[in-house]
Order: sequence, then structure tokens, then C-alpha cells
Amino acid sequence: MNNDFVTVPEYSTRAILNATLTATAIAVAAFVTLVLPAEFGTDPTGIGSQLGLMGLSGEASQEPATIANGLPLRTDEVTVTVPPHKGIEYKFYLPQYGTFSYQWTSGATSLEFDFHGEPEGDTTGYFESYTLANSSHMQGSMTVPFAGSHGWYWKNTSGEPVSVTLITEGRYRIIGLK
Repeated sequence: MNNDFVTVPEYSTRAILNATLTATAIAVAAFVTLVLPAEFGTDPTGIGSQLGLMGLSGEASQEPATIANGLPLRTDEVTVTVPPHKGIEYKFYLPQYGTFSYQWTSGATSLEFDFHGEPEGDTTGYFESYTLANSSHMQGSMTVPFAGSHGWYWKNTSGEPVSVTLITEGRYRIIGLK
């Protein structure tokens, strides 16, 4: 058996205060010479420029304002009726890389649907499908790859009309039924 005891060193108040002040001085020096130039573009000592840190703090991106193209943030809810054995299309205009969130439900009745987009100005009939499925609901968000109309084609294969309630939020313009 080993009966050795661990001894814990005792430090004087002066030693603890000295260590605290040293750690604080190192932290302040690191903040002034490294963090301020890299994160805030401020270099009071000139060391950040010499280390190449000033380039890391680029200007705040203006991209969200550019993407929005002046379209206001909005939230909308609409209910549309899909006639029996027919289909309807409901669309929104979004700029390139515009984002919107959505959720829709058709109650207990599933619909065939195509969530897709058509490029602005295209006359060839081209469209890009994002989701092709059969469901009674869907929710998510989408960042569109091109400016144009984006939305859903719902097809009702039942013998009764089906109401679809759609809730959207984002920076878009409603085109509506197409």
C-alpha cells in the first residue's frame, strides 16, 4: 500500500493577483492586436496590417438587399379549390436566389403535385421541377435558382373538389392562379 499524500501547493494572494493581471494583459494585447483588426477592421497598433489581418474584416455583405430587389417581406395565406379530375397552378415571382418558406395542406385528400419554376422571359416552355409527388401536405423553404415564376401545379384525381390552403413567407410578388 502506498500511504503517500498529495500535497496541494498554497499560493499567496500576491501570486494569484500577479497571475490574474498577467493573464488580463495578455488577453487585452491579443484583443487589440488580433481581434480588433480581424473582426472589426480597426488596427490601433498597426500589427494587424503587418500580419495581414485587416483583409479578414471585409465590408458587410449587401447581398440580401440586392437579392430582395426591393420586394417587401410578407406573409400570405390563400385557399384555392382544385376541381374534380382537374388541375390548377398557383405561382409567385421571385428574383434569382430569392427565398421563401411555405406550407400547404389539402386536408385528408392527397393531390398529385409538381412544385416547379419557370425562368423569367423564357418562351420555350422550359420549367424545372423541384418536387414531384402525391401528398395531402408539404412544408419547407426554397431558394430559387433563377428569377421567374415559382409555385405548384396541383391535380385532383378524386371526384370531389379539394381545397388547398397555402401559407407563404418571403420576398416575392404573388402571381396567383395561372
